[in-house]
Amino acid sequence: MAAYPSEYQLDIVLSDGGTAHVRPIRPDDPPLVRSMFERLGPESRYFRFFKVKKTLSDDELRRFTKVDYEDRMALLAEIGGEMVALASYDREPGEDVAEVAFAVVDQHQGRGLGTKLLELLTNHARTRGIGGFRAYVLGENSQMMRVFRNSGYELTRTIEDGVYTVDFPVSESKGSAAAAEERERRAVTASLLPLFFPRSVAVIGASSDPTSIGGMLFANLLSEGFTGPVYPVNPTAKVIRSVKAYPTVNDVPDVVDLAFIVVPRLFVVGVAKQCAEKGVRGIVVISAGFSETGEAGAALERELMEVVRGSGMRMVGPNCMGLLNTAASVRLNGTFAPVYPPAGNVAMSSQSGALGIAILDYATRNSIGISQFISVGNKADVSGNDLILAWEDDPATDVITLYLESFGNPRKFSRLARRIGRSKPIVAVKSGRTAAGSRAASSHTGALASSDIAVDALFRQAGVIRVDTIEELFDAANLLANQPVPAGDRVGIVTNAGGPGIMAADALEASGLRLPDLSEELRSEIGKKLPAAASTRNPVDLIAAGGPEEFAHATALLLESGEVDSVMAIYVPTSPQGAGEVAAALARCQRGYAGEVALLSVFMRDGAGRSLAGAEGMRSIPTYTFPEAAALALSRAVNHGEWRQRDPGTELELGDDAAAGIRGVIDAAVERLGPEGGWLQPGEVETCLRSAGLTVPDSRLAGSAEEAVEAAADIGGPVVVKVLSESALHKSDVGGVVLGVHGESEVAEAYQAVTSAVEDPEGALVQELVEGGHEVLIGMTLDPTFGPLVAFGMGGVYVELLGDVSFRIHPITDTDAVEMVTETKGFKLLLGYRNQPPGDIEAVERALQQVSALIDIAPELAEMDLNPVKVLEPGEGVRVLDARMRVAAVAPEKSPAMRDLPGVATKPPV
Repeated sequence: MAAYPSEYQLDIVLSDGGTAHVRPIRPDDPPLVRSMFERLGPESRYFRFFKVKKTLSDDELRRFTKVDYEDRMALLAEIGGEMVALASYDREPGEDVAEVAFAVVDQHQGRGLGTKLLELLTNHARTRGIGGFRAYVLGENSQMMRVFRNSGYELTRTIEDGVYTVDFPVSESKGSAAAAEERERRAVTASLLPLFFPRSVAVIGASSDPTSIGGMLFANLLSEGFTGPVYPVNPTAKVIRSVKAYPTVNDVPDVVDLAFIVVPRLFVVGVAKQCAEKGVRGIVVISAGFSETGEAGAALERELMEVVRGSGMRMVGPNCMGLLNTAASVRLNGTFAPVYPPAGNVAMSSQSGALGIAILDYATRNSIGISQFISVGNKADVSGNDLILAWEDDPATDVITLYLESFGNPRKFSRLARRIGRSKPIVAVKSGRTAAGSRAASSHTGALASSDIAVDALFRQAGVIRVDTIEELFDAANLLANQPVPAGDRVGIVTNAGGPGIMAADALEASGLRLPDLSEELRSEIGKKLPAAASTRNPVDLIAAGGPEEFAHATALLLESGEVDSVMAIYVPTSPQGAGEVAAALARCQRGYAGEVALLSVFMRDGAGRSLAGAEGMRSIPTYTFPEAAALALSRAVNHGEWRQRDPGTELELGDDAAAGIRGVIDAAVERLGPEGGWLQPGEVETCLRSAGLTVPDSRLAGSAEEAVEAAADIGGPVVVKVLSESALHKSDVGGVVLGVHGESEVAEAYQAVTSAVEDPEGALVQELVEGGHEVLIGMTLDPTFGPLVAFGMGGVYVELLGDVSFRIHPITDTDAVEMVTETKGFKLLLGYRNQPPGDIEAVERALQQVSALIDIAPELAEMDLNPVKVLEPGEGVRVLDARMRVAAVAPEKSPAMRDLPGVATKPPV
């Protein structure tokens, strides 16, 4: 019997926004199964057992609960401590098909439990070699048939004697993946509705003291005009701010959708239980003193989560500053911040409460409109992934901004961001750039990787716009929220001062953008209303005499020209009223333009033009104080536009034979090395590489000088002799490699030389000499948070010194592989630099994909170094000259089957 699959102990979000806890069944569960059976209605029992059944025998209970977790598997779901659903499969003897069956208690039918359990069962089945499921369904059981239809799998149905036989493959298809993602989006959005659109609110810990957090939060809810009732809860007050107070939330006479909890931490769990009893659907725990303070606080947080999960509530926090929604239909200011931002189309999530106050203040001072804001605190329940899902279809949100200190589920974030970012830009500040990975690296790839490199790789692949500061975040968001994403990198500049125009041109070109030469026709049209001394080249310099009419004339022509993708207007005030007049002129210009060219402005005086530039137009015009900030924001918008237009590419899948060869090696190595893992033997490495389609030179292992001589004779021609030693990461540094030897005496001497160079020789590898070509590195290291990182760079002994390496998070597509190769400085060598022969670049790109496909088959891999890989001339391919692979035990939460299941809660169960 297989080990208990604890990775399937998890929390799921249901279609109506509620939650349930799922786990594999255990042998001690018969009482739970019996209790659930007794709560099934007569029709549900009939549909499940095909007959009217009044009780379950002891033998039946044992069969339900004693499974081997391979050929027989069962998952149960619990809500509020009660078992409410059971799903199981039994493999047909001698076949790769398993019979699947479900039961859900009547009061929880229609909530998506069956569909979610089917997703999890199919996920488990395909990791156990099961190819398909078969279900027998009574013709009148329309609800079960709906579960199968909605799964997205391709069904084959036959009917005989009123019973449908439904067959479908368990392998994930585009249809099943799309259906799962759609269910996930709807479920998570529904679960967050009580948080952002509550019909009624309670503040538990409300106070008449205007300086207390409970007092400030309650006052903010009233002052901004929340559209529903607000109930203050305080056991010692009868009235707070002229509103009747209640001793507990259970004493509130009406329904409460959302409760803000502002009480000392030791009372939070008890208050949460009261909220659960009341039927509150969402809570925001402002109180601090939980996991951020240490193990005692973490234990209290786990206890709190038991209450939240058991009741089906959603929770923000703990240790947060609240949330707000500026929509006119709710006007919810559930924060204790002293400012309330203007309504707009930018959604914001901050992991830092203190920084959240500064963010709201900055947005207010700079007239940046906010749709929704949330401080997530410890992210014990509601996470950034939940929020970007909810904001995906929010009509009031056009841009999503994030301040992140940590990731909960990076793989899920990547999947969501790739999809959502194509319609709504995501801009993020990720703190901790200087906290380089401190892992004890035992490979080149591990030494070159860091957590921040992983973040960069994740954001780049997912199309997330990474910025360094809050100011840069709002600079980029302001442009993206108010103007079209530029279709290209061509920029036109209009200015009334030559110096700032040159500064802008330098900043734009430094960011990879272009200032194209304008056509003679366009220059002639621009010049018709400008002074003779003005310049009609790009940048268009109106000179100091340029006023509102000149700005509007030149800007309008550039917008309509088709020769630029964005226009930057730069004004240096030359009179007290000049800025306002030019801002109004640009606004009129914008109002008359509905095309796809972006317009932004620079008013080189703090605050000038900020509120006027877009006041009269259909679009607002983002305004900056200096050209460099505008150029940086524009470059980020352009890069995001290029990412949107980029073909995401496809992943390489190795065939069944390749997978069998790789798994055979990995399974045997894991068994041999035990739970601690370790390095694969050279022959095992070679088998994995060859199975993945990579070419390895002919080689032999030698345990003595005599064996080395025999190996060289078998190979023929000059050979390379390399020491085998776990301590020799850099073999050439310690004299562990001898190149180009032939003849018995040379080979024997080379063997003695390399094995005496280390203290722990395990013999030597005698390998065919591959001459010519370029040396590159291809590698992988397992980041504890982000999973496998794939690396490419110039190889050999200088790889760490030069650091010319690009990274992507696995899995990579053919497009990722192309970008990884071309973005390194050493790429020019592969093109044929200074009369050097070019390399087979297509073979390098394919090798990267083959490595990624290998990783997919062998998730136990913790490190891989292919260094050097010889890149031969075009058409001749690549050769892996030296390779190391290390395996490690895979923790359940890192299991490839469980890394990213749509609809599964992002936090581990409690």
